[in-house]
Amino acid sequence: MSTPNAPYDLVVIGGGSGGVASARRAASYGAKVALIESSRLGGTCVIRGCVPKKLMMYAAQFGQTLREGLQPGWQVAQAEFSMAQWQEAKGKEIDRLEGIYARMLENSGVETIRGHGVIKSTTEVQVGDRVLNTQRILIASGAAPNRSAFSGLELAATSNELLDLSTLPKRVGVIGAGYIALEFACILRGLGSEVSVFYRGDLPLRGFDESIRDRLVTAMKLQGIQLFPDTDFKSLGQQGALFELQTAAGVHTFDFVLNATGRSPNTQGLGLENIGLRTGPAGEIEVNKYSHTGIKGVYAVGDVTNRVNLTPVAIAEGRALAENEFNGKNLSVDHSSVPTATFTSPPIGSVGLTEEQAAKRAPTRVYETEFTPMKTKFSGGEQKTYMKLLIDDATDRVVGIHMLGEDSPEMIQLLGVLYTMGATKADFDRTIAVHPSSAEEWVLLRELTRKVG
Repeated sequence: MSTPNAPYDLVVIGGGSGGVASARRAASYGAKVALIESSRLGGTCVIRGCVPKKLMMYAAQFGQTLREGLQPGWQVAQAEFSMAQWQEAKGKEIDRLEGIYARMLENSGVETIRGHGVIKSTTEVQVGDRVLNTQRILIASGAAPNRSAFSGLELAATSNELLDLSTLPKRVGVIGAGYIALEFACILRGLGSEVSVFYRGDLPLRGFDESIRDRLVTAMKLQGIQLFPDTDFKSLGQQGALFELQTAAGVHTFDFVLNATGRSPNTQGLGLENIGLRTGPAGEIEVNKYSHTGIKGVYAVGDVTNRVNLTPVAIAEGRALAENEFNGKNLSVDHSSVPTATFTSPPIGSVGLTEEQAAKRAPTRVYETEFTPMKTKFSGGEQKTYMKLLIDDATDRVVGIHMLGEDSPEMIQLLGVLYTMGATKADFDRTIAVHPSSAEEWVLLRELTRKVG
């Protein structure tokens, strides 16, 4: 596939999940591929996001189980959490995973180049003193935390720094109401920190189903997390080791402040101006359904495109691009049927439309249930599980599935298969329940809650 004037068939800028997946798939079809990464292989998800976050979540869940007294009949000695020991173990695991990424690239025949890639032309990418000639350029540079929502916000830590802590802060202020903000609020509370969450809206998790948003607020308050909706932010300052968050309602003091106000596409310093590639309103690289930019031979996948900013989506986009370019396929990723999990406490699983979206689209039947799981009830806990099915009234097809409760991330993966296949309510109804389990409630939702739309 290579030509004399283009030593590389593909140069990838970014060694995160999307870039690595695309590079390896392209190389598997004989393409000569170079991948450029200025930091660590694995990107946000592996190094400073999903993976270490979930490792921290495991630690928090264990602490919560201890505080709930385990199951009746157990006696447990006083337990203490060491952030330093967790940090050491986390570091070893992340190093191990990065090593796997490096070996996968090497074994695939992808050349990994360390440094900052700058696009010089549609066929040239510069890394340090080296200029790579290529037929195709794939931008997979991901996203970076926002730091300028109000004065002094740059003083706050982001999730990057939080995941590198060796001591657990006593009093934590979280700024933001997206899934990153709420996940870390629940994790830190589970580890023993006093946590307060500040956000501008009336409810957290904008874009999620309203029923889920309402119930998560209740669940977080039950854990002792203080919520401050409708916050008018003024400034963040620092006095010695303490941070002072100034809002219209007053001043709040913390040992640690987490900036979780969102992330923006990471396009600075890539040389986009050299090829006339403009970014969209949020700084994103605009692409079509095949991940093509408006510039021939230049492509983009993952968070830098600001479509559906999830690791598995970036991987799917990257692989589809490689299949199309090097294996003659015509693939695109359906962004409307992506199952998602939010690792709050309790966690959330969702796929498809929210009730609000479904009601605007067509008449919709709503089936829902809320209950205290057996394990929670037996151990004296109060957290409830909530499930909702949204059914298109004309076709009986499932158009939305939402859950708040233990094991929802595991359930939503398989429920996502049913959603993608076009399952109907009748399919759920004729499925035999697995008893006793929380999952059986999905096939026992017989009574209509309401009709909307």
